[in-house]
Amino acid sequence: MKRLLTKLAAGLAGACLSAAAVAKTDITFYFPVAVGGPITKIIDQYAADFNKENPDYNVVPVYSGTYQETIVKALTAHKSGKPPAAAILLSTDTFTLADEDAIVPIDNFVKTDEDRAWMKSFFPAFMLNSQFGNKTWGVPFQRSTVVLYWNKEAFKEAGLDPNKPPKTWEETVSMGQKLTRKDASGKVTQWGIQVPSSGFPYWLFQGFSTQNGAILANSDGNQVKYDDPNVIGALQYWVDLSRKYGIHPPGVVEWGTTPRDFMEKKVAMIWTTTGNLTNIRSNAKFEFGVAMLPAGKRPGSPTGGGNFFIFKKVSPAEQEGSYKFAKWLTQPARAAQWSIDTGYVAVAPASYETAALKKYAADFPPALVARDQLEFAVAELSTHDNQRVTKALNDGLQAALTGGKTPEQAMKDAQVEANRLLRPFK
Repeated sequence: MKRLLTKLAAGLAGACLSAAAVAKTDITFYFPVAVGGPITKIIDQYAADFNKENPDYNVVPVYSGTYQETIVKALTAHKSGKPPAAAILLSTDTFTLADEDAIVPIDNFVKTDEDRAWMKSFFPAFMLNSQFGNKTWGVPFQRSTVVLYWNKEAFKEAGLDPNKPPKTWEETVSMGQKLTRKDASGKVTQWGIQVPSSGFPYWLFQGFSTQNGAILANSDGNQVKYDDPNVIGALQYWVDLSRKYGIHPPGVVEWGTTPRDFMEKKVAMIWTTTGNLTNIRSNAKFEFGVAMLPAGKRPGSPTGGGNFFIFKKVSPAEQEGSYKFAKWLTQPARAAQWSIDTGYVAVAPASYETAALKKYAADFPPALVARDQLEFAVAELSTHDNQRVTKALNDGLQAALTGGKTPEQAMKDAQVEANRLLRPFK
């Protein structure tokens, strides 16, 4: 009997040890992309690799739709008391997430010299949308700038040097006029240039406003300058590309179809995210180039894309695991491969010193354009009550582009609405 009890005790002890060995902390990770496609396969593999290397954790990716859908789902989950442990959300959501008390500062987890070195390793331009109030609320992961893509074959056919894209607003107009083609009936068969104005109109517009010497919002996120004369002038130029110069499609241009329009030769030059680089490289049936955006009074583009955030209403173990995953994702070699696979900018200078990214850039120099443009980059528009303050600008932009209002009236009306929304945060 005694021997039997001893065996039972030993068995129970072994079972307990076995259960402890397999106990894992689940890290629910929201990622903003529609289910399916190459991006999800990459993220699934990252999760599997991290879990294998870190047996105490189990990262579970949840593909949560667009950025806009993901922030809604994340905040809804936060308010219900069951948020994800971590998420990739737009860097411009930082004020909103902090105001909702949904996230914890990354600084909370920085304890060692290695941690501090990691925090200082990112491109400074990407940290502009990651910090406020002397705290770092998220770290860069899926980041970008706006760049110019041009069809070299179309340039040749128009008698232009295929290796010289426009470098100024004036050259954009003169080249765009040569690149715009019409059939016998006068219908445009190829536009000179196309800048999308749906999806993220404020972001594309920031290219124009930055180049015209304007900064749309202050770093505290409680004041905007939509009615600045330089902002109005930038919008007037965008409107003029269509109405005055006839080189740009009229009205609202769709974000999602712009890369396809380019690849189908409906337009010779486009502005879009560097995140479309791999897509265009894989699918364009012609030689194309990538360049910094043409300069007005100065060169420039906003940064864009997503940051890694850690949520507040989860266990300390989930938060620590999320922090470990954030560091793992942004290691130089991994960030370099992510850039190669997707076209997004690797978030740290050290990534560009890796053998893989050096080789890729040597074979495909356009991969370095967005990185080089960071020297002239500004923070993406971000404020308290960000979605509504940004919507005020988007509505004004679309009103001007469709002819409903003059650029001046559109921006003055947007300013009035933004002032109303930001009053509580002054």
